[in-house]
Amino acid sequence: MALNRVIFFALIYKKSPHTMMSTADFIGYLSAFLTTLAFVPQALHSWKTRDLSGVSLPMYSLFSLGVAGWLVYGLMIGSWPIILANCITLLLASVVLYLKLTHQD
Repeated sequence: MALNRVIFFALIYKKSPHTMMSTADFIGYLSAFLTTLAFVPQALHSWKTRDLSGVSLPMYSLFSLGVAGWLVYGLMIGSWPIILANCITLLLASVVLYLKLTHQD
């Protein structure tokens, strides 16, 4: 009985020629969307108020370098969820980093 369930689920989740997106790609896109969306409030708040007193320059610098690394990695392996998420996240993080560097207290 358990083997039948495994085979059934394997057949359901197997990428067929008619499937537009694999389950793994869907999870990747959804996760990329959610984690990228998490940076929007900070970027908007920083842009509107120009108050970056609570933003750590070393943290955002290292974070931006890490996101750039993920972007390069995504480009190297051709993974669109990684590429798109890190392009957008790098843009948002760069805005905050730029504002932090130009509006030092």
